[in-house]
Amino acid sequence: MISAGDFKNGVTLEIDGNVVQILEFQHVKPGKGAAFVRTKLKNIINGGVIEKTFRPTEKFPAARIDRIEMQYLYSDGDLFHFMNTENYEQIALSEESVGDSLKFVQENEMVKVCSYNGEVFAIEPPLFVELEITDTEPGFKGDTAQGATKPAVVLTGATVYVPLFVEQGDVIKIDTRTGEYLSRV
Repeated sequence: MISAGDFKNGVTLEIDGNVVQILEFQHVKPGKGAAFVRTKLKNIINGGVIEKTFRPTEKFPAARIDRIEMQYLYSDGDLFHFMNTENYEQIALSEESVGDSLKFVQENEMVKVCSYNGEVFAIEPPLFVELEITDTEPGFKGDTAQGATKPAVVLTGATVYVPLFVEQGDVIKIDTRTGEYLSRV
């Protein structure tokens, strides 16, 4: 059991039958009245975000989230196949449960499959990936005075905005959380 006074960002709890993760929290001590904890919670099953306040003495059970390292094998239509590299067990997930979390992940790369009570709710790609640019327009000198970008399509089919000097065939490093270009490799 975790009391509201001990909340931290990233902690996963069961509140009112829902599994939520704490995105933000703030301890508030008004001049008049009792202290309280203001939170921003994300429902990890459906992705909804709500704001809620709690008394610091309220207690909630911690939710156990299993994160298993798996290899992304391939997709066939609307099913995505993953394999546990320790016991070679394979699972297939639907397009709804995967979402767009694999847009920067190539086949045979390792990802984390997150589940709660055996039900998969999210795929966590690696934080940074290196991908080759398959299509982009050439950049022209004098197009701009500062930091202009152009769209580029990477090997997985996703579009990333890159600086004008990046060309087709270059390998770039991408932050998968934001989809931003970081550097050339």
